[in-house]
Amino acid sequence: MPISIPKQELMEPGHTACHGCGATLAMRYVLKALGTKTVVSVPASCWAVIPGAMPYRTLDVPMVYTPFAATGASISGLREALDIQGKEDYNVVGFAGDGGTADIGLQGLSGAMERGHNVFYIMYDNEGYMNTGVQRSGSTPYGAKTTTTPVGKERDFKRENKKVVADMMIAQNVPYVATATVAYPEDIIKKIERAREINGPKFIQILAPCPTGWYYPPEKTIEISRLAVQSRMFPLYEFVEGKFYLNKSFKQVDVTDYIKAQDRFRHLNDEEIEQLRRYIEERWNMLLEWEKLYR
Repeated sequence: MPISIPKQELMEPGHTACHGCGATLAMRYVLKALGTKTVVSVPASCWAVIPGAMPYRTLDVPMVYTPFAATGASISGLREALDIQGKEDYNVVGFAGDGGTADIGLQGLSGAMERGHNVFYIMYDNEGYMNTGVQRSGSTPYGAKTTTTPVGKERDFKRENKKVVADMMIAQNVPYVATATVAYPEDIIKKIERAREINGPKFIQILAPCPTGWYYPPEKTIEISRLAVQSRMFPLYEFVEGKFYLNKSFKQVDVTDYIKAQDRFRHLNDEEIEQLRRYIEERWNMLLEWEKLYR
């Protein structure tokens, strides 16, 4: 049966995000899937300013602002407090960028997952510290230009690939782990609905393209998000209580279709593009092996 997108809107108009912001779409779809009984914890990030200046806000659910490194601790505390009040049916969501997840907040995330709290952690992955000026993060892909890597993320291919936090969560044996992207909202809805059935920690990494930091026209966000999947730069998968499922049902394109749509990769030469192509193939083969292993 096809997955439908809920009509209810829990994100109001009037936010302060850049035009074409993938992070706003990620929040919108997550809240559509989770509904009104949801509490969101947001650390320092783009989403700390997107709701607008106090006392205004964009979301129709309770929000908690937390320090950069503390999202994992925050959602643990919120979960405990709501459970004490008998509100076990409320969803607790940490909604953090890649800087606050892959780097600054990684320890807090790992701790929350280890403790087994019934929480969601959503990493909206725009592959850089976009709110503070487009600096490089651990999640920045190989070769991407940022303000702190103006000639590309360290040209040594073997040392500077993207840190994939979802892979790390599988290694930690988190009960539900998935990747998603804003080009496929039905997929986001389906994965969150499936995750809600699991009593324990859930981690979803959502690719959220950023026109400002990726240097492309804002109207191209969905197209680029789709190309990320089709080029296998950002594979879509689920890890559900020890079972691994890799999405292979999309049209495949060459990575050049993806990177040439963004000026952050404009400086890459043919040799570097070939290195990136080899990395994509190696990682895809690794995921195919995981599918055989976790079944």
